[in-house]
Amino acid sequence: MNSVTKEIFTENQDFFPVKPMDYGKFLVLSLGTGSAKVEERFSAQDSSKWGVLGWLYDKGTTPLVNIFTQESADMVDIHASVLFQALHCEKNYLRIQDETLTGSTSSVDISTKKNLLDLVQIGKDLLKKPVSRMNLNTGSCEPVDGEGTNEEALTRFARILSAERRQRKEQAAINGVLKY
Repeated sequence: MNSVTKEIFTENQDFFPVKPMDYGKFLVLSLGTGSAKVEERFSAQDSSKWGVLGWLYDKGTTPLVNIFTQESADMVDIHASVLFQALHCEKNYLRIQDETLTGSTSSVDISTKKNLLDLVQIGKDLLKKPVSRMNLNTGSCEPVDGEGTNEEALTRFARILSAERRQRKEQAAINGVLKY
């Protein structure tokens, strides 16, 4: 979004007259790599008693590392969700993420054939799940009534992009400029 906005500010001709903050014309697809199912969150009461070592390692987890890696991804999603919802173009932002991975599928280090096939199936299953969006009051991602599945939302994005491409090609032909 920042890169496109910068191109608009510098009046790049590839970006027809669009205002820099006209996010209603942006389509943003955010594909997550998946994350492990959170079985138990750390409570403030428990973590207040941890020393330095407790923040580095607790019950088989690494709280400090987990917090920084997960929360940076969450903050990007929250920022985009707030922006698109505030501008009433929330259907132009689609986040597809599985936060229920368990076992080897939640690891980025296991590239066995079985694990890769399992991940392909998880991706196929994600397509069938309902479109979800960040609830700005709770911070949780929740299914959105009436917006169909992720697959249907991707198809809608593809149609919009195809129509835009067709329109640009027609305009280029009218102007005598062939640009792809």
